[in-house]
Amino acid sequence: MMIEGLPFYVTAVFFLTTVATIWLLLIACRPAGRDSLAGRIVFFAIPFWLVTAGFLAATGFYREFTALPPRVPAFAVLPAAAFIIFLFLFFRQSFIEKLSLKALTLLHIVRVPVELVLLWLYTAGQVPRQMTFEGWNFDILSGLTALIVYFFGFRGGRVNRTLLIVWNLAALLLLFNIVTIAVVSFPGPAQRIGFDQPNIGVTYLPFIWLPALIVPIVLFAHLSSLWQLIFASKPQD
Repeated sequence: MMIEGLPFYVTAVFFLTTVATIWLLLIACRPAGRDSLAGRIVFFAIPFWLVTAGFLAATGFYREFTALPPRVPAFAVLPAAAFIIFLFLFFRQSFIEKLSLKALTLLHIVRVPVELVLLWLYTAGQVPRQMTFEGWNFDILSGLTALIVYFFGFRGGRVNRTLLIVWNLAALLLLFNIVTIAVVSFPGPAQRIGFDQPNIGVTYLPFIWLPALIVPIVLFAHLSSLWQLIFASKPQD
């Protein structure tokens, strides 16, 4: 089920942003090896979860706002979060520490078109103003600074650990900020803001891929980068 009356370009931009996010993640995975066990698991899990979450959204599953537990957090966000925990528990050295730090940093440029899509969804009455950069969401700064951090973070063939750690932590806080805003603006018992225009747009296909896929990938990129920068003896640039 799609959002009626939404301009086609909004859906097109979001779809391309989803493709770009997955593509950049797969580039980051190349040094870890696509034929490794973790690589094969990731290459299977991404399309599987893309189709599964999309199918559930198309059936209206995520729009049962009175259901307990809340369906978007429980059946879109939680499975992706559990998968990230799984990778960190069992594949830190064989996979996480071999990911391309450069690609993980560049991946965050997708946050710019994501924020434009959220603004368009707000204009269409599908998300509250607080979820946009006109409101309380400053996550676009992470995307706008990603190229700058990339340039200075890997300048001269060296990895500027301090810059990359500080930037990843700051961008991670911005990510947590918008996730919190999104959660408390969903219709239901936990709603605290956006009562006149709640967060319903991300329950439709393809926008369900924002909480189910893009946000977890962005989170994974931050956590993997920080793990390499803080704990690995030599980051995989």
